Amino acid sequence: MNAISLVIGAICILVIAYRFYGIFFTKKVLKINDNQPTPAHVNNDGRDFVPTNKWIAFGHHFAAIAAAGPLVGPVLAAQFGYLPGYLWLLIGAVIGGAVHDAVVLFASMMKGGKSLSEVMKEELGPVAGFCTGLAMLFIITITMAGLSMVVLGALAENPWGTFAVASTIPIAMLMGLINKFTGNIKLSTILGVILLVAAVFYGPNLQGTWLGEVLTLDKETLAMILPIYAFFAAALPVWFLLAPRDYLSSFMKIGVFIALIIGVFIINPAIQFPAIIPDFLNGGGPIVAGPVWPFVSITIACGAISGFHAFVGSGTTPKMLNRWEDIRLVGFGAMLVECVVGVMALVAATVLHPADYFAINTSPERFAQLGMTIVDLPVLSEAIGMELEGRTGGAVTLAVGMASIFSGIKWFSHLTGYFYQFVIMFEAVFILTAIDAGTRTARYLIQDFLGNVIKPLKKTDSMFGAIVASALACLMWGYLLNSGDIASVWALFGVSNQLMASIGLVCGVTFVLKIADKRIYALTCFIPLAYLYVSVNVAGIWMIKNVYWNEAAGGYNVVNGVLSVIMLILGVVIVITSIIKWKELWSSPRFSKVAVNS
Repeated sequence: MNAISLVIGAICILVIAYRFYGIFFTKKVLKINDNQPTPAHVNNDGRDFVPTNKWIAFGHHFAAIAAAGPLVGPVLAAQFGYLPGYLWLLIGAVIGGAVHDAVVLFASMMKGGKSLSEVMKEELGPVAGFCTGLAMLFIITITMAGLSMVVLGALAENPWGTFAVASTIPIAMLMGLINKFTGNIKLSTILGVILLVAAVFYGPNLQGTWLGEVLTLDKETLAMILPIYAFFAAALPVWFLLAPRDYLSSFMKIGVFIALIIGVFIINPAIQFPAIIPDFLNGGGPIVAGPVWPFVSITIACGAISGFHAFVGSGTTPKMLNRWEDIRLVGFGAMLVECVVGVMALVAATVLHPADYFAINTSPERFAQLGMTIVDLPVLSEAIGMELEGRTGGAVTLAVGMASIFSGIKWFSHLTGYFYQFVIMFEAVFILTAIDAGTRTARYLIQDFLGNVIKPLKKTDSMFGAIVASALACLMWGYLLNSGDIASVWALFGVSNQLMASIGLVCGVTFVLKIADKRIYALTCFIPLAYLYVSVNVAGIWMIKNVYWNEAAGGYNVVNGVLSVIMLILGVVIVITSIIKWKELWSSPRFSKVAVNS
């Protein structure tokens, strides 16, 4: 199998889905009507609610939803072979992810741009609203730990990469200052890109210097630094760090993946993985412990369907759309573009020899048990200038795969190390951007919950509330980061994230039954909901039984098990509440009239 076949096949399927299913879902099912003003016009305050050009809104939404998830999940799921992940990315994105993102965005806009928890509270009652809000707090906390775990494997004992990533902090701050006080976005962009490239190319000069020794950090040290960094990032003004970093990283992501697609078309590398690796289909894999179902749908969330998107789809984006018609491009379309990112990440991982892939993603002791012999890894390690074995987390695998593709172009063959470190920086910057935004979101959720008891916390503009809530958010996900490995934490993230997606689809079924002309249209949300909800519960129970509460398992962690139980219970409460509401909507006289008239 050649990589170009997978890429062309995916792009064709996604374009057809957007053209036909996207129009059907938004026009026929949601009955989008541009005659009504959007919340951005109704509540236009020049600050949060601002009518925005659809392409700018698309760029914001895509940058917000496409963080590290579509880069890492497909890489880890390659353990099962390339076919399970490839099929789930396409089927999940078209049937589930695009529908989920569009319907959550639509529901939020119908409620004036409110968050999903507020929407659920109004539609299903205070119990469902409280459970949704609590689930969102759990999920955002676990997401921060899962994404941070990826950074550890990439930057540990890597002063070059650590320097490049650390450099983005003052670079982003400088851009923020220029934008704030001069408004010259072109100047800040050019300066930011030049400094970013300079940081990557200066990296090799750190070898043997005092700064290189200072930046040679182990995983434990990095796991302490990241939550501390996040605390300050969450407390700093948005314009000073988060916004310019988000802006700069969007250029990087789009540019890197356009370059990767071009590289695949030029080189057309062979996929070295088999379609299916039968040894791990029933569980027992060295990276993902569980069986291919349900864990391929848990490991790959972003890129197929992701509950994290509901935070964005009911947060900033519904306050920006200029027209209701823009939901198709921004909600439905951005998810399909993210699927392309996931497919490219899967390609980058599977062009490596399977033995090299497993050597990178497992500890040396675990790899020795597999009975495999590495093939190209020594050559790649020498070209990159560092040992690659045992660098778990997915980020290193993606960087090695992408670097090997780029270096296959004759003119770039001597730049493998630079490509590798650039991709590491590219991934880490996106993860740090997600950590900045996610910790800030967790801070708001904590202030909302605890503010009902401790009144000063309720004020989001209060310095006291910001400091206490930010510290508590960092302590929660920092504990998870320091208490597990990538396999257990990423599975916990996957289960919680897909539970959030199930909640989004519950909202979707409710809204479709309220507005659609035919009951059967509710299947557009109910089919992915049924599959995903069953998968989440099977995966959650499997992890609790076999890993979190199994003392003989490597991922034994009582707290992770307790969190999983709480989240699954919250899901049950929400689903039971929604079924009661669905029965009421199903009996609506509106459907009977439609049936008689037809």
